[in-house]
Amino acid sequence: MKLPNAERALVEREKIIGYLLNPTHRYGASKARFFGAFGFRAEHWEIFAQALRQHGQNHDVTRVRETGFGPRYEIEGELHTPDGRHPRVRTVWQLDYGVAAPRLITAHPLEESV
Repeated sequence: MKLPNAERALVEREKIIGYLLNPTHRYGASKARFFGAFGFRAEHWEIFAQALRQHGQNHDVTRVRETGFGPRYEIEGELHTPDGRHPRVRTVWQLDYGVAAPRLITAHPLEESV
């Protein structure tokens, strides 16, 4: 199964800059170190956003969990990075009720990529 409406997937600037690539974020700092080691940079956040969208479009859903807002989808697979390596990561997407586009909730490395 693929992420529903994956071609419309939203990855917000603040999710990238304020969280996933923020080395001072309480929960995002370790993610910032991980993704930064593969060449992702806050000043070029659009490159990371596009890689995350492609991840959501290219890989199958591995888990669906119902939330009070709508289904939440987990996707695992290789992420294309600026330095040419392909670490395995999990992305999590929320498809809120009444909304057509899934939005990125988080991304993190899978254990074998650390």
